Amino acid sequence: MKKYLIHPATFKLDGGAMFGIIPKPLWSRRIQPDELNRINMALRLIYIETNNKKILIDTGIGDYHSEKFIEQFDIRSANSPLANILENDFKTRATDLTDIILSHCHFDHIGGLGQGENAKDLVFPNASIHLNKKHYEYALNPTVRDAGSFQDHFFQPLIKQYQDKGQINFLTEDSGEIIRDGNDVITYKTSFGHTPYMIHPIFDNYIYMADLVPMSHHVRIPWVMGYDIEPGTTTKYKEIFYNHIIEKKLNMIFEHDIDTWGGTLGINARKQYELIENFQSNQKTSQELP
Repeated sequence: MKKYLIHPATFKLDGGAMFGIIPKPLWSRRIQPDELNRINMALRLIYIETNNKKILIDTGIGDYHSEKFIEQFDIRSANSPLANILENDFKTRATDLTDIILSHCHFDHIGGLGQGENAKDLVFPNASIHLNKKHYEYALNPTVRDAGSFQDHFFQPLIKQYQDKGQINFLTEDSGEIIRDGNDVITYKTSFGHTPYMIHPIFDNYIYMADLVPMSHHVRIPWVMGYDIEPGTTTKYKEIFYNHIIEKKLNMIFEHDIDTWGGTLGINARKQYELIENFQSNQKTSQELP
């Protein structure tokens, strides 16, 4: 299994929303906001090659949004970012991908599935989509509070195209196996709190934290996003996941941290979870995982 980080774009979100109840004097020591109180964030995806598979975990934000949307979130990206990175860095066409694993359906995770006007065309027409069934059902009928995080007018027609072609694998359990190719296996665990039924792919000795722990700055248990639909539930699942991560000796991958792509978790003398090793991003479009 060959494993790579892919960084197709950066964007910004409100710092207060990203840190919830944590006061600005505390979180701003770790990451500085701009004049609009927004912080820089990565869109970090995973590309995996096995003997017979070319796999992408999450797809980023896409390149088809309105100028108003791009300005609001300060999206910095080239046109067709995923296709270009695959072609330039891996000599792989988007049509060669066999599998797309989606952690959840928020616009910055599923947005890269589509392209063209109104994102109506598939970027990866030959891939199978792996997505939690109950999460997808929720994404089509979210609460008023989190409806802005879902853009079903873009992603629902795309998922329907995959369904019509028989290229959907709806995950229905809270944990299990997603893909197996010989000795190469990708499994997953499910978390709650940020959004219902968010999945976290696990491969080799890595776990993709998605929005359960979006940045290294969120490792502490109480440091939870204001975007989370059930912040208290998030704290419970962070502890559940942390115990599993330490037991299985997994390295965490952070989807939205520009400078730190991952780290090794431990427990300090005060019996608090903390990173005992930080892995720094090379700031390039792709980076091979050890």
